[in-house]
Amino acid sequence: MARSVGLAHVVRQSDETFTGVWGGYLLRSAFQPIFAFTNGRLSPVAFEGLLRPWRGNVPVSPGAFFGMIPPIDRMHVETLSRTLHLLNAGRFLNPAAMVFVNFDPSVFFDRELTEAALRDMRLILHEAGVEPERVVCEVTEQRSASDTILFNFVEALRGHGFTIAVDDFGAEDSDIHRIERLKPDIVKFDAHWIGWLMNSGPGFALLSEMVETFKQRGIRTVFEGIEHSWQLELAEKCGVSMVQGFAIAHPEVVPNVFPWPAPESAPVADRAESPVAAIGSAPAQARPLRSFGKRAAPPV
Repeated sequence: MARSVGLAHVVRQSDETFTGVWGGYLLRSAFQPIFAFTNGRLSPVAFEGLLRPWRGNVPVSPGAFFGMIPPIDRMHVETLSRTLHLLNAGRFLNPAAMVFVNFDPSVFFDRELTEAALRDMRLILHEAGVEPERVVCEVTEQRSASDTILFNFVEALRGHGFTIAVDDFGAEDSDIHRIERLKPDIVKFDAHWIGWLMNSGPGFALLSEMVETFKQRGIRTVFEGIEHSWQLELAEKCGVSMVQGFAIAHPEVVPNVFPWPAPESAPVADRAESPVAAIGSAPAQARPLRSFGKRAAPPV
């Protein structure tokens, strides 16, 4: 079998983790759980792969790291990031869990380049023992050079059997008509936009309406950036499919043990903090917060 170019900068460590090396940086995978509401409880159903760069013994923010990558190397570094996440997912995540990985559609402007990159990714999946249907490919709709490039790229992803998620919906110039044409399986709402809308009754009503609209079209939804228990309660009332954020679980760097199956408990719903506490039915029964893995250092 041909060896993927994504493996060229990958090192397998003694603890069975896969790390990457790029320009003097050590790159590690972190995974943040994504939860669904199941019978009044939170159940982990997926994990998003997040890059954690290090320079020597010093952690570097992902934003700073990607900011120093020349445009000509951007695709290679993003490919390396996905390679690490998929290899580590195959080693450390439950085989039933979905795995979210990020794509920048603006770099996939050439059909041949796109097909080569996706064939390369299939080789990685084979190496990792991860089935394509477990992989959720996140694309940000606003970042493509043109709608045509974006639509062609999403169709290529779908043709390889991957699940499609549109990320950061509601940010910048998000377009509901573009979403309708893309026909994604999942829409992830922008964290800042969610936080802003949840601070008023009309905003909450708009969120609920959009979640219901997507549900009627067979599209699952994710609220990102849930940082407070009152936001978690409102997310549940909105009927959103899945939630993700520090109020539930921080990203954890491999080889930590990741939650599976469903935890026994979920965060407290503190309605006193909520600016729209009068919305909906009576308060849910308080539930103790469950910690996931080590939190010795805050995520970057």
